[in-house]
Amino acid sequence: MEENKREVVLSIKNLDVVFNNSRKHSFKAVDNVSFDIYKGETFSLVGESGSGKTTIGRAIVRINPCSAGAIYYKGKKISGKISRKDDRDVVRKIQMIFQDPAASLNERATIDYIVSEGLYNFHLYKDEKDRIQKVENVIREVGLLPEHLTRYPHEFSGGQRQRVGLARSIVMEPEFIIADEPISALDVSIRAQVLNLLKKFQKERGLSYLFIAHDLSIVRFISDRIAVIHKGKIVEIAETNELFEYPLHPYTKSLMSAIPVPDPMIEKQKKLFIYDPSQHDYSVDKPSMVDLGNGHFIYGNQREIDKYKEIRFGK
Repeated sequence: MEENKREVVLSIKNLDVVFNNSRKHSFKAVDNVSFDIYKGETFSLVGESGSGKTTIGRAIVRINPCSAGAIYYKGKKISGKISRKDDRDVVRKIQMIFQDPAASLNERATIDYIVSEGLYNFHLYKDEKDRIQKVENVIREVGLLPEHLTRYPHEFSGGQRQRVGLARSIVMEPEFIIADEPISALDVSIRAQVLNLLKKFQKERGLSYLFIAHDLSIVRFISDRIAVIHKGKIVEIAETNELFEYPLHPYTKSLMSAIPVPDPMIEKQKKLFIYDPSQHDYSVDKPSMVDLGNGHFIYGNQREIDKYKEIRFGK
């Protein structure tokens, strides 16, 4: 439990993820990342392509190994070497919805088998009748019909496939879901439907989400708190309203300036803010993550922190 009496469901401490290729070159995709996610909240991770968002999500579900640091779920370490039982618990309780609804579904399997696979692996049903009942219930909940269960993924649209991916996660009755850009491949009209489904399941089942995205306008609609990541480093964390009212880090400001405005005249006159990493001089005065107050964390050296405090609080 944190001081504010909210239960921390997932905790990432000083996480590094390094990829090595055959030529002994290494690339640090995630660099000393730390944050907590509370029970029942939607915590969003935002940044441009290649910033390390998905790598963090895949590290949580043990696809990407951690090079340093640790990941804790409900106070229990789930990164590195863990027992087979704990590994199965992670698979059962933490589910992931993938970005590409076409690539993440087995094209040779029926929707019935795709949704049932987790039930088979963990034997989460009493008998065949119970399994069918569970699958039909969840497929209805995501807005599809039981007759769709005999079909194959190629017979569905992108939005329908993503609903199948959501059903596959929900049927496992997880406690925590990593939604990896679940709507970026969908039409605008379908996006709101999928987001509403995610919110509905969260309300009904008390789910916690790590929502990965690059579009801040969508993140604003669904998030409780937002972390901004740039080249593997978290540069700012704040509650949604706080971040949109007081974006302090220049990278956050550049992401905000890229949000499209519905009015074409305003959009034409809008100035994009371009982030230049060379503006930071960390040669002597080293940076760190600092809590400014109001749950607003920002990455910077002492000179920058003083400037951010002045902007935020006027002192």
